[in-house]
Amino acid sequence: MQPNQELIRTIANRYAANLTLCFPLRRTSLQLARAIHANFITFGFQPRAHILNRLIDVYCKSSELRYARHLFDEIPEPDKIARTTMVSGYCDSGDISLARSVFEETPLSMRDTIMYNAMITGFAHSHDGCSAVNMFREMRREGFRPDNFTFASVLAGLAHVVEEEKECVQFHAAAIKSGAGSITSVMNALVSLYSKCDLLNSARRVFDEITEKDERSWTSMMTGYVKKGFFDSGLELLEHMDEGMKLVAYNALISGYVHRGLHQEALEMVRRMVSNGIELDAFTYPSVIRACATSGLLQVGKQVHAYALRRGDFSFHLDNSLVSLYYKCNKFVEARAIFDQMPAKDLVSWNALLSGYVSSGHIGEAKMLFKEMEEKNILTWMIMISGLADNGFGEEGLRLFSCMRKEGFEPCDFAFSGVIKSCAVLGAYCNGQQFHAQLVKIGFDSSLSAANALITMYAKCGVVEEARRVFITMPCQDSVSWNALIAALGQHGHGAEAVGVYEEMLKEGIKPDRITFLTVLTACSHAGLVDKGREYFDSMETVYCIPPGADHYSRLIDLLCRSGRFSEAESVIKSLPFEPTAQIWEALLSGCRVYGNMELGIIAAEKLFELIPEHDGTYMLLSNMYAATGKWEEAARVRKLMRDRGVKKELACSWIEVETQVHKFLVDDTSHPEAEAVYNYLKELGKEMRRFGYVPDTNFVLHDVESDGHKQDMLITHSEKIAVAFGLMKLPPGRAIRVFKNLRTCGDCHNFFVYLSRVVQRDIVLRDRKRFHHFRNGECSCGNFW
Repeated sequence: MQPNQELIRTIANRYAANLTLCFPLRRTSLQLARAIHANFITFGFQPRAHILNRLIDVYCKSSELRYARHLFDEIPEPDKIARTTMVSGYCDSGDISLARSVFEETPLSMRDTIMYNAMITGFAHSHDGCSAVNMFREMRREGFRPDNFTFASVLAGLAHVVEEEKECVQFHAAAIKSGAGSITSVMNALVSLYSKCDLLNSARRVFDEITEKDERSWTSMMTGYVKKGFFDSGLELLEHMDEGMKLVAYNALISGYVHRGLHQEALEMVRRMVSNGIELDAFTYPSVIRACATSGLLQVGKQVHAYALRRGDFSFHLDNSLVSLYYKCNKFVEARAIFDQMPAKDLVSWNALLSGYVSSGHIGEAKMLFKEMEEKNILTWMIMISGLADNGFGEEGLRLFSCMRKEGFEPCDFAFSGVIKSCAVLGAYCNGQQFHAQLVKIGFDSSLSAANALITMYAKCGVVEEARRVFITMPCQDSVSWNALIAALGQHGHGAEAVGVYEEMLKEGIKPDRITFLTVLTACSHAGLVDKGREYFDSMETVYCIPPGADHYSRLIDLLCRSGRFSEAESVIKSLPFEPTAQIWEALLSGCRVYGNMELGIIAAEKLFELIPEHDGTYMLLSNMYAATGKWEEAARVRKLMRDRGVKKELACSWIEVETQVHKFLVDDTSHPEAEAVYNYLKELGKEMRRFGYVPDTNFVLHDVESDGHKQDMLITHSEKIAVAFGLMKLPPGRAIRVFKNLRTCGDCHNFFVYLSRVVQRDIVLRDRKRFHHFRNGECSCGNFW
């Protein structure tokens, strides 16, 4: 018996010695551990606990937790070391639920400080601060004494959930009382904690008390300053750092500048860094490239790209940043070339290129890339759904959202935002309501992005009251929320109310941005609030230091022209700090069309022919101006010019949602199954409306037709009239009729709906390219000012 025991001991020692070779962990460690494990099984050797524990440790540290758990489960009574190793392994892999199950199954007598530390660290790394703090309190309640590592971990967890200064102070005091308050790792955690709570004076006080500062000390303090935008304090800190630690500080400063949109400052910091002999690293490149991409500094970005090529510094992050640089600077061939040449692509790479195609309107390429992707995550679907909506492909956005759910992806709030935008594009009110209900059911109704999308959706579906209700019930609003509500009110003819919301926004301390001024100027334009709009425009630069862009000037021109103030509009155009853009001439031409200002309209049209000769709107506006004044030869000449240049007129299209199905109608449409019934119904309505005083305005027949009766027949076939009649036939009594049109509605159709709303006693809501019209009891919300 004795010789057998000696043999077993010899074999066990040999296995133990071989396992010792696995540490410190190296590339061959896992192969060696598997070989030893296989040897156990082959020869039926039953290893003792210390050998199994070492083997479990190798598997855990090599992220082979399946093998570790298999061995662990074979041990009849796992000891403290095995249990602690499994808890640490699960925590390191991010699987906190399994770590907790092993921890809970461990008797209190077998737990120790190390096991508690593993759990607290796991919770902290998973950003579950509440659980980290609760585990710390349980540890102390059970009589276990926290050590330096415990305090460093629980303070990291606390940073995710702390709300009051007194909580920071309490834990700080506990660390001092335990004797850990002067340990560098604990003090670093305190600096980070105070910084995350915006208590930078307290953070700096702890930082100054650290006798042996390491890289983490300087980084934590620098990060605190940068996140709050205290760049001067960060630069002062930089001057006192050792040269070997400055790279991390420079990276933090550059990243901070870029995050706050201070791209020139970021690039200046890069120049300073290089001049001091510090070379860019893998963390510097993405920030620098992002600054170049956002600022449109393609040449500077190319220089950084060349620098990285010379040094051979490439990584996923750099490649992905370069893809973003080139597509944001409209260099799609270069972006695709970099993507194709990447030795390995992760999901970030694919999503980066997909986002580039989508944001630039290259939807065809985006669809092809989306199909190529073998692996997709929720972000992939979100990018594509939002991209389709943003580019006017609402129906495809809805279908893709449905496909995403069939593929087993549960939508996040951002995915809901995308599909709700699709509903807004289509005017699909019923679908939008259903998605709103799902948001509430899932608990995403408090999401800022989803709520902002709902405001826009309800506004674009013609239900401005719902848009206002969503805004009021939001737990918090940002500038996007306020902009969406102002835009909604302006589009629906509530100009004075939109201005009131803007003034309320200022009182709330929300600083207006470029989009805010676009929305409020549009609201003033639709409501005829010329002086108020002019005041807001002037305040952009004088009060808020926002230089007006071409889009703001076009809104100002539109505002002036709608009120017939053409001399002022001309003065603004002559004083522009840049060459007038197509947007500006289009606003002028549109105003000339309303007031019949032929002379100025021809000048605007000629400029547009030079700038955008392929745009059909210019030809149609000018042709319509001639036609409205009976100058048929000139109108025909413009249309011939349009044909000669190969420019095709966009067909007028109107649509209406009935029982979640969207019905589309073109002008003079006979393709719909119920077209004949609709036209008969329209004729009957026309007869009844004439008794109330409606007279068809044949000035809006833009072809030279001699017979007045023929002209009236042509007017009745306008797409919006067909859609409204279909809605009256199909929707239950009392239900509002909501119709959407891709072009601007004509004057006769507008007059027709004014009378129709009185005849049928139904609310009619029409959204055309410019705005909403709410017809009720013989009146329109626009006050005939559109």
